[in-house]
Order: sequence, then C-alpha cells, then structure tokens
Amino acid sequence: MTTTTKNRTNTNVRKIAVTAVLAALAAVIQLFEIPVPMLIPSFVKLDFSELPALIASFVVSPWAGIPVCLVKNIVKLTTTSSAGVGELCNFLLGICMVVPAGLIYHHKKTRKTALIGCVTGCIISALLSVFVNYFISYPAFYQFIAPEEVVLEAYRVILPSTKNIFQALLIFNMPFTFVKFLLDSVFTFLIYKPLSNALKKIW
Repeated sequence: MTTTTKNRTNTNVRKIAVTAVLAALAAVIQLFEIPVPMLIPSFVKLDFSELPALIASFVVSPWAGIPVCLVKNIVKLTTTSSAGVGELCNFLLGICMVVPAGLIYHHKKTRKTALIGCVTGCIISALLSVFVNYFISYPAFYQFIAPEEVVLEAYRVILPSTKNIFQALLIFNMPFTFVKFLLDSVFTFLIYKPLSNALKKIW
C-alpha cells in the first residue's frame, strides 16, 4: 500500500467515524421534540436534529448528511407514535435541506456560500414540505393514525378559516419548516468554525 493510498484510507475512515458520531448525536437530539401548539398542530413538533446532519454536509461531504438523517430516523422508529410517517417526512425534508446546502458550500468554502447554501436549503425544504406532506406523509397518516377530517380539524382549532389540507400545509407547515431549518442554520454558524478547527487537528 502506497503512502498516498494509506493516507486516503485513513481520511475515509475518519470521515466515516465523524459521520457516525454526528448521526448518533442527531438521534439523541431528536428525542427532545418541542410541541408548538399555538403555531401548528401538536402532531408536528420542533426539533434541531438536522443540525448534526448539516454539519456533516459541511465538514465531511455534501452527501454525508443523508446517512445522518437516515440513522436518526431509524433510531426514532423505536419510539415513534406516528407509525413511521413522521420519520419518513423528517428524512425526506432533512435531505432536501442539508444536501443543497452542502453542495453549494463545497463549491466554494466561504461564509457567504455557507449562508447561501443554508438559505437555499431552507427554501427548497419548505416548498417541498407542502408536496411531501400532501402526497406522501399525510395520506399515510390518514391510513394509520387519523382520518383527514380529524387532521384538518386540528388546523382549524388554530385557524378556523382553514378550508382544506393543502391550504393548511401552505399556511402552517411551509413556514414552520423554513423557520425550523433556519434555526438549525443559525446554530450551525455559531458552532461550525470552532468545531471545524477542532476536527482539522485530528483529520
């Protein structure tokens, strides 16, 4: 084995190790979900578990956030109350956020591209949250958890004028998703630099 090959192998091992640690951290963070009943029905909760996935996409590679999102949701399945529906939605929207953010950042690693990447990821995930929920998550939710009328009524408790599920997703879920991932982005900006410097010492 040449020195170059050995160094490449060691680097890959470190990347896998860092990704695994971040996945474990994400799984722990996801346990601490926060209901926001005045803003969105209680079956949609706020958590910051995409933070480690976003860091993985920045530190390791744009694609490293995918296994982090996958692992944390597989772990969450052991305690789920949504028959896996919530975890599926969380996984899909998570990768819609972290992959575009990572791709833009790795194109040119600056704070500006990191900011552009995060905002782009927030917008993409927020827009797609409407369609992921409407065509995938909520139909499954109706089958396994509660019928559509019950779900719609949960939105009407907050906003009685809500006419249908699609409108509810536009009014509630889309901005909620944007703000959730925006908060993940803010926290990432706060800790990324010291974390990146620490990782460079062992990379």
